[in-house]
Amino acid sequence: MSEKNRDGKRNARERLAAEREKHKAAERRRRTLIVGASVVCMLGLAAVIGVVAANSGKDDSAKKAGPVVAPSGAQGQDALAIPVGKEGAKSTLTVWEDFRCPACKGFETAYRSTVHELADAGKLKVEYHLATLIDGNMGGSGSRRAANAAACAQDVGKFAAYHDVLYENQPEETKDAYADNDRLIELAGKVDGLDTPAFRACVRDGTHDTWVVKSDQAFRNGHFGGTPTVLFNGKNIYQDQSMTPAKLKKMVEEADQG
Repeated sequence: MSEKNRDGKRNARERLAAEREKHKAAERRRRTLIVGASVVCMLGLAAVIGVVAANSGKDDSAKKAGPVVAPSGAQGQDALAIPVGKEGAKSTLTVWEDFRCPACKGFETAYRSTVHELADAGKLKVEYHLATLIDGNMGGSGSRRAANAAACAQDVGKFAAYHDVLYENQPEETKDAYADNDRLIELAGKVDGLDTPAFRACVRDGTHDTWVVKSDQAFRNGHFGGTPTVLFNGKNIYQDQSMTPAKLKKMVEEADQG
């Protein structure tokens, strides 16, 4: 074997080893999400995308749902963002989340009161984007159906309240309880004025299913590290281990005064 061939093979092995180490390091970074005290996210998006692709086609009900029907008041590119808070707020928190995701619940539990306080004060606008990552990772359809139900709640101005109820009652990650439309409708009873014939029909018909699929595709196209992914004024603070509700509040208040 010529010296040139040996050098070529050695360089190829070295590049492969370096690439493997790069992927291992990226995976370690993806596996840790610290929220407040400490919330661990065990979902690496790169691994999950492969599972999503492998499972595509197993549940085509969303594909048969018809045209994309965005929920009332949805904003942003392709109307994929559900806004909460004052339109003119100087700060925007963009949250990509999955109602079956335990780390998303951890984020909501730690930050909910602070986010509500800042939004109610007109200092912060929150844009929620819904993903179905756990459906692809664990199987099932609870992420999609819960997202559809949340979009149905948005149609009547009840998204924020129903959003919180879904996290407060989140089933275990391995239990696809949100695949049951009756359970989603039952939880709507915890939000004043939400459990109506129109809401029930929207949930059962999967009115926004195709919109949810489109939202999830945008999430995957964004190459984010997992759920939740949180952007503050466009900056990804998802892996900022020093981030706390108090620090977020300070950032918002400084922007509001600037």
